[in-house]
Amino acid sequence: MLSLLLIVMTSLFFTGIIIKTKSVCSGRKGPGIFQPIKDVIRLFRKGSVFSETATFIFQVAPSIYFASVIMAILVIPFGNSSGIITFHGDFVFFAYVLALGKFFNIISALDTGSSFEGMGASREALFSMFAEPAFFILMGSFALLTGQTSFVEIFSAINFGSYFSYMLGALATYVFIMIAMIENSRMPIDDPKTHLELTMVHEVMILDNSGFDLGLILSASYLKFAMYGAIIVNFFIGGLPFYSAIPIFFGIQALFAMTVGVLESFMARFRMSHNSQFIFTLSSVSLLIFFGVLLMLKRFI
Repeated sequence: MLSLLLIVMTSLFFTGIIIKTKSVCSGRKGPGIFQPIKDVIRLFRKGSVFSETATFIFQVAPSIYFASVIMAILVIPFGNSSGIITFHGDFVFFAYVLALGKFFNIISALDTGSSFEGMGASREALFSMFAEPAFFILMGSFALLTGQTSFVEIFSAINFGSYFSYMLGALATYVFIMIAMIENSRMPIDDPKTHLELTMVHEVMILDNSGFDLGLILSASYLKFAMYGAIIVNFFIGGLPFYSAIPIFFGIQALFAMTVGVLESFMARFRMSHNSQFIFTLSSVSLLIFFGVLLMLKRFI
C-alpha cells in the first residue's frame, strides 16, 4: 500500500519536473511542476467525443489502459515492504498486464479507421516488442542472482557489495530508464511535442481521444513514469528503514525526472529507421548483466 501511495504522489509532479527542466535548459521560465496535473483535472471535467465509425472498443480502451497501469503498480514493492499483490513470478504478471493495456490502446487506434493512427499503432507494437526481451533478461538475471522470483524477494535479496555489483546496478538503472522512455514514447524514440503525423508514435495514436478519456491516458503515462522510477529506487534502498527510505525515494524520483528532462533537451530524436536498432541494443546491455551474474555466481564452465 505504501508503494502505491508513493507512486501516486510522485506522479503528481514527475512530468512537471521534466517540463520544468526542459524549460530551464532552453532559457525559459516554464510552467509550474503541477501544471500537467491541472491540465488532466481540466480534461476530467469535459465530456468525450466519439467518432461515428468507432465501436465500443474505442470507448473502453482508455479505462482498460489506465486500469492495467494501476494493476501493474500494485505488484511494485517498497524495499522489504511487499506490494498489495505479490506472488512468485509476479514480474511476469507486471509485464503482461501492461501489455494488455497497450494492446487495447493499439486496437482502439485501429478502431478509428484512421491510417495515421494505424501507422502509430504499428510502431508502438514494434517498439514494445523489441523492449520486452530486455526487461525479461534483466529481471531473469536478478532472479538467477538472488534465487527469488518475485519483485519484493528479488529487491530484498540484492546486495551490492563490490564494484562489479555496483556496475551491474548502474547498467540495470540505464536499461530501466530507457524502457521508461520507450514505454512513455519520449525522446529519443518519440517527441511528444511534435504533431507531424509521419514521425509521431504515441501522440498520433490518441488524436481521436478527448475529454475524460484523454485525461485517463495522460494520467496513465504519468503513473508509468513514476512506476519505473519506483523500480529503480528499489534496487538501492534494500532494507533501509522508512524514515530514510522515503526521502531517498523522492530524491531518486526527482533525479530521474531531471535526467529525462536533460536527455530530451540535449539529445536529438533518432530517425524512425534507427529506433528499432536503438531499442534492440537494450537487450545487449541486459545480456551483459546476465553474463555478469554468471561471473558472480561462478557459473561459467
